[in-house]
Amino acid sequence: MPVTTAYSETTTARVPGRSWTVRLMGHADHSATVSCSTAACRMPPRSKDLASLRAFAARHAAAHARAATVRPNASCHCRAEQCGAHQDTRVQCAGSVVMILRHDPTVGRVWSVAEVCASCAPLLPHATVIASAARPRPAAGAAPSAPEVPAARTPSPVPGGFSSPGTAGPETDAVRRPPRRGGQRPRRRTGQGH
Repeated sequence: MPVTTAYSETTTARVPGRSWTVRLMGHADHSATVSCSTAACRMPPRSKDLASLRAFAARHAAAHARAATVRPNASCHCRAEQCGAHQDTRVQCAGSVVMILRHDPTVGRVWSVAEVCASCAPLLPHATVIASAARPRPAAGAAPSAPEVPAARTPSPVPGGFSSPGTAGPETDAVRRPPRRGGQRPRRRTGQGH
């Protein structure tokens, strides 16, 4: 399944929440391989350099998270898995859709990226919310507002054979110029009054 980098559909019909899994698998000869649930992704060759493979796997999962736009009409992927990751705490799937990155540092072999609901996200152990669905656009005829999604940038290569928008955003005057102080009192004139 190719990684989706843009979302332009306006329908409100629910679509299944997506997920990507990156695994580091050890072998008897003390080497390891990295695999991704997206078959089109290129993985490094089998190696005994476990630190390098672990770093690649972490970067690859993060690249999937950056490349995928959260779809506001996605259903909760956690619910599709029958909330197995938080069986002890049941919730009603609700709220906006968020993208999470999960990695248990004590196990250290699996990284997961998924679209889940805002109710399940805080219950998933070792999960970090990394993106939220964009708010729906105003109805036709409404006054246009500034776009909520940054303009498309030149893709930069990321680990694993797919491209992702760059992480640096364009500079704005607000970034370059210090904020204006409000509510300053007028200077007092010294000397004789009028």
